[in-house]
Amino acid sequence: MNDLAQKGGRVRLGAATLGDLPAGISRPNYDRSDLRPGIVHIGLGNFHRAHQAWYLHRLMQQGAAQDWAIIGAGVRSYDAGMRDHLIAQDCLSLLIELHPERMSAEVIGSMIDYLPVEEDNRNLIRIMSDPAIRIVSLTVTEGGYYIDPVSKGLDIGHPDIRHDVAHPETPRTAFGAMVAALKARRAAGQRPFTAQSCDNLQGNGAILRQTIVSLAGLTDPDLARWIDTTAAFPNSMVDCIVPATGPREVARAAALGIDDPVPVTHEDFRQWVIEDDFCAGRPDWDLVGATFTDAVDDFEAMKIRILNAGHQVIANAGELLSIPTIAECMRHPVIAGFFRKVQTTEIAPYVAPVPDMTPQQYIRLIETRFANAAIMDTTRRVAFDGSARHTGFVVPIIRDALLAGGSLGGLALTEALWARMCAGTREDGSHIDANDPHWQDLQETALASRTDPEKWLAQRQYYGDLADVDVFANGFSDWLKMIWANGSEAAITLYTSLK
Repeated sequence: MNDLAQKGGRVRLGAATLGDLPAGISRPNYDRSDLRPGIVHIGLGNFHRAHQAWYLHRLMQQGAAQDWAIIGAGVRSYDAGMRDHLIAQDCLSLLIELHPERMSAEVIGSMIDYLPVEEDNRNLIRIMSDPAIRIVSLTVTEGGYYIDPVSKGLDIGHPDIRHDVAHPETPRTAFGAMVAALKARRAAGQRPFTAQSCDNLQGNGAILRQTIVSLAGLTDPDLARWIDTTAAFPNSMVDCIVPATGPREVARAAALGIDDPVPVTHEDFRQWVIEDDFCAGRPDWDLVGATFTDAVDDFEAMKIRILNAGHQVIANAGELLSIPTIAECMRHPVIAGFFRKVQTTEIAPYVAPVPDMTPQQYIRLIETRFANAAIMDTTRRVAFDGSARHTGFVVPIIRDALLAGGSLGGLALTEALWARMCAGTREDGSHIDANDPHWQDLQETALASRTDPEKWLAQRQYYGDLADVDVFANGFSDWLKMIWANGSEAAITLYTSLK
């Protein structure tokens, strides 16, 4: 082995060193030089590498999908750091699966390039204009779709959207770049690509369609109609718990004998349910465990309401009580009891079963997954961007409960815990760093709400008219006052004791 491929006795990850990896670590058995691109993925972080890229890698291991390789892309300045790391290791990714009693590792090679991150997205538009690219997929987070909080349509007043409307040939957003590429394909007489959201949004394909078509319509209504009638935007449900990478994860890679500054750790569970709506072909992901179905909505609702909303039920309580990880929250008897009661009495009634899984069975599955101590998933990561996650995951359940006349005390308490967390201090007096794109406004409102809880619910961009619904607003106000007076654990304990 070349000495330059070693660092402290570890193998530096790269194409030239695949043969030198420690025994027991799976690696590509296909010739990556024969791969041809078919997918551009925008927002290439840990989740994508542990999920969509992994499914594609598994197909390639079977000798299939050789013309569906991934080209990575990013539209934000912080994407440049990830690009530098991945380009340096030939776009290979080390995935470390964390089972409660053991771990295993593999190197995947389904990604073959990562475009330079450019302010005008020139190369991204050029690559997406190539008819060889048949899918453009995204993971840009739940809050990244420029949804107006009131109208739920495209936020045409956002500075990024205004920029893209004024400068459609040099757009700032991923969506502006996609519109520009679709315009070029139409002008060249080519068919469109499938636009595939891989974010945790109910109806993510429909939301992506709305964003793209609405943005196109602001500059070229004919183009918008062409996109709407000829392109495809499949809905999907994606699921795998993938913690952020930090020193602990880099150390795990080193312990395996591999030098990789950006390894991915993930739980021993994956699920991908996809609407089979593609306008330019697709890989056969179903051959490696994905599910194609016309009934994505039910799978999606089960996951978003029980897992994603469940994360918000416990994460803010964990932050306030200085509990660093989700697994430790699940070992805390008060928080675990809170999770179970809210799930079974206030969330499950509004979740339909799916084939081979009832809501109660899914709750037990999620409890097991959340309790996996090997997954060092931080409460901070899960509580991040609460303004998007509470709005998208929790508030819709509150509205369903109100329509059904169901109980919602635990959901009101969940919102009160978020309001208290946004005040920026834990109950032990320690400081909570900014953890939301709107943190300053949230913190100011949270502090004002200490003596006037109505001010929190007056944030209509998150709650709409819920401030006018007494059964919810009064419950929220009572819980928030109790949290400030007696602490979050006392409030949760009272809730779980109520019949």
